[in-house]
Amino acid sequence: MPAIPIRAALPSDGAFLADMTVEAANWRAGSVRPRHEVLSSPDHQRYVAGWQRPGDAGFVAESPAGEAIGAAWYRMLPRSEPGFGWVGTGVPELIIGVRPVWRAHGVGRALLQRLVAHARDQGYSRISLSVERDNFARTFYRTEGFAVTRAGQGRDVMVKTLR
Repeated sequence: MPAIPIRAALPSDGAFLADMTVEAANWRAGSVRPRHEVLSSPDHQRYVAGWQRPGDAGFVAESPAGEAIGAAWYRMLPRSEPGFGWVGTGVPELIIGVRPVWRAHGVGRALLQRLVAHARDQGYSRISLSVERDNFARTFYRTEGFAVTRAGQGRDVMVKTLR
């Protein structure tokens, strides 16, 4: 498969990042929550509301035809409104979503590697995420150097050291 075009996420990509938040939330086959239900939840809103704030960064993968097919981004969430994968002030939490037809084609890996490299270039020493324990992506994150740092009810917080 040829290289997947990846570009920096723009302020105008907020709606697409919301779509990818829904994809990430609906990773389990046969368990699809409607878009409005996912995005009306404060637990998920925090990942896209007001995109692109200072400290936000992300990337969008495009198909050969130029259609947005996946995204990976991070946010600096405050202690007062932590995300699922919050580990501390100054540690960006990443979110990743890929359209189902493009999964298992290297899109997620390419996006994750690009985002991690960007976080490293920005001087961050760690990056975090949250993944449900039975999500197949958990193994993928391990292969990319993430380790479980906190086990929760049905989900784990994983962190990658960048330095």
